[in-house]
Formats: sequence, structure tokens, C-alpha cells
Amino acid sequence: MLLLSLATIFTLVILLGSGVWIAFALIGTAWIALEFFSSFSPLSILASDFWGASYGWDLTALPMFIWMGEILFRSGLADNMFRGLSPWLNRLPGRLLHTNIIGSGMFAAVCGSSAATCATVGKMTLPELERRGYDSNMAIGTLASASTLGLLIPPSIVLIVYGVVTEQSISRLFMAGIGPGLMILAMFMSYLILWALLKGNREGLTGEDESGMSFVEKLRNTWSLVPILLLIGGIIFSIYGGLASPTEAAAVGVVLSIVIARFNGHFDRDIFKSSLFAAVRTACMIAFIIAGASFLTSAMGFTQVPMKLAQAIGEMGLSPTMLLIALTLLLLVMGCFLDGISLILLVTAIIMPLVSAAGFDLIWFGIYLVVVVEMSQITPPVGFNLFVIQGLTGKDILTITKATLPFFLLMLLAIALMHIFPGIALYLPEAMTR
Repeated sequence: MLLLSLATIFTLVILLGSGVWIAFALIGTAWIALEFFSSFSPLSILASDFWGASYGWDLTALPMFIWMGEILFRSGLADNMFRGLSPWLNRLPGRLLHTNIIGSGMFAAVCGSSAATCATVGKMTLPELERRGYDSNMAIGTLASASTLGLLIPPSIVLIVYGVVTEQSISRLFMAGIGPGLMILAMFMSYLILWALLKGNREGLTGEDESGMSFVEKLRNTWSLVPILLLIGGIIFSIYGGLASPTEAAAVGVVLSIVIARFNGHFDRDIFKSSLFAAVRTACMIAFIIAGASFLTSAMGFTQVPMKLAQAIGEMGLSPTMLLIALTLLLLVMGCFLDGISLILLVTAIIMPLVSAAGFDLIWFGIYLVVVVEMSQITPPVGFNLFVIQGLTGKDILTITKATLPFFLLMLLAIALMHIFPGIALYLPEAMTR
């Protein structure tokens, strides 16, 4: 068993480190495990798993939400959000720095991609904040951190992937993501307010007072937020109210996003084609990784590695809290080298028996897992949001990482609060079944 574990880890590290596609790395690792450490035929299991992982109805929501995000990414949505939010934030300590947090949260709710959220909001806010004299490190930290919520606030692509591979209700996962997502947004804003009161305002790092806009002008600018708020609210409440499945809500979201893009005057045949092709490429990549992870899951099951691992850790007598700490450290290390979806799929393929044996609610664990993946997005050397910010600002990774450190620690605090008060994540999904 030790030889098999070492061979599996070594093979996976070698394949991933050599630049092989994630899906092929998963398939190759599973094939070697079955070929050399079991009596089962890898080919027949591969064929069965690829078919089983590709025809599920829940998976159809994935490309639709991706397409919706691609359309909105090209529709001038960031400009609308900044124009609508900025007049109301002037009197709040930190002023327009809150546009990074609120704007990222809003865009995350319709995009589902942290990288797209970071790039879209950052293109609009970072130059504007710099021009108005705001602290560049705080602007970078708020943007890089808040944009990770694209993985948590529904509709979330990562939650769809987790729900498919663990056979959990995607609707309940979506509802479970709302509470923690809002809590983390509030924690980020509270930290920003505290920083502004203790340091930012005193050192002139929070721009100038721009309260001269009339109430009518504020309302006129806020009107640009109405379409996107209706889209977010329509998707969430249609799922929560049982009016539509996630797949049906995704299809409606695509249609409404086209209407919004047309309303903004940024939709034509070229945008339609480019958004569709981008969505197809992303969806196919994720589906291929899901199929590879399904094959690795089966291979681990046939070789009994997860069962033996769960048994060994179970014999160690770790409490749920100690197990959670150990898993968090492990996932953060793995997240330094894998992207979010790959990490989710790899984890669910290996440690889910251990998680089930420890008695964790799988809906709660899905939200916990996504929060840890969010943290990995701002963890070097492969924190993808760090690369996006570097491309936008030209600053070095070390400076960007230092700017995001306080928000990284706030996410750790959020995990602790979720563990102590699981109702933060479970209240809404439990309310759905009452």
C-alpha cells in the first residue's frame, strides 16, 4: 500500500510538472495504478467512467453559466457597476476602494470565474483608483481577494463541478454559498473600514471627498445597476423558490445576459461568436478534467487506497477540528501548484471517503473546499489572480502577495467561523427542504 501511494503521488507530480494536460495526468496516474497494482482492466473502466461522467443532466448547467459569464464579460458590465456604485460609497471610510469588493461580489454572482472577475473589474477600477490618489496596495489587495468570490457566490462553476462529482444537490450548494459569500464580503469591507480609520484617512491614502453629486445624479447612475441586479436576483430566487433547476436557470441567464449586452449596446455577431467559442473551450476543458478525475476515483476505489488512508487516519484518533486543520494545510500546499477546478476534482477523487467517515456534511464540506480554493487563488507560486493582477499593474508577485495577505488571513478566520457555526453555510439549504 505504501508503494502504491508513493507511485501514485510520484506519477501525478511528474505528469503535472512536465506540463501534461491535467486530464491526461489524472488518466495516466489512474492507468498505472490499475495496471500495476490491481487485476482489473484499465481500458474497460476508462470507457465506463468517461461515459458515466459525460452524460449527467446536472453537467449541462456548466457550459450555460460559462457562456453567460463570457457574454457579460464582453458587454461593458464593469463600467456600469463602477458608475452605479461609486456615488453611494463616498461617505463610507475607504470610499471608492469598496467598489473593488462590492463590484467583484456582484460580477462574481453572474460570472462564476475569479479570473474573469479580477480582469474585468480590475481593468475599470485600478486605473481610476490610482488617478484619484488611492493606496495602490490596498486597491490590489481588495481586488485580488474579493474577485475570488466568483468561485463561491452562486451561480458558481466550481460548485457545479463539486456537485456533479460528489452527487450532491447543486441547488442546495448554490444556497449554501450565499451565507459564507456575504460573510466574507462583510469581513473584507470591515477590514477596509478599519484600515481607513486607523491609517488610510490620516495618511491621505483614500482619495479626495467627492460628495458634490446631487441625489438625482446618483439615482441616474444607479439605474445602470438595475439590469444586473435583476439578473442575479432572478437566477437565485428561481432556484431557491423551486421554480427552475440550475440548468433551466442557466439557460434563462444566458438569454437575459444577451438582452443586457444588447441593452448596453455591446452585442453583435462577433461578440456572440467569440463568447460562444470561449465558453465551448472552457466547458470542454472542464468536462475532460471531470472525466479524468472520475477515472482516477475509480482507480483509487479498486486499489482501496482511500479506504486504507481513511482507516489509517481514523486509527490516529484525530478530532474533526484537527482533521480540518490538517486538510486545510494540505489543500493550501496543493493549491500552490494546481488551479481551482483541478484541485476540487483531485481532492474529491482521493479524500472524500475520509471526509464522509469523519462525519462532515458534504454540502458544508463543499463550501469549505471552495473557500480554501479561493485562498489558493491568491497563494504563490500558482495563484492565478496574482498573475492577472501582475498583468494589469506590472508589479512583482511578492508585492501583490503582500497586499493580499490580510485578506488571506480573513479567509482563514471565515473557515474557523464556518466550523464553529455550520449554520452559516447550512441554514439556507436546510430551509429549502422544510
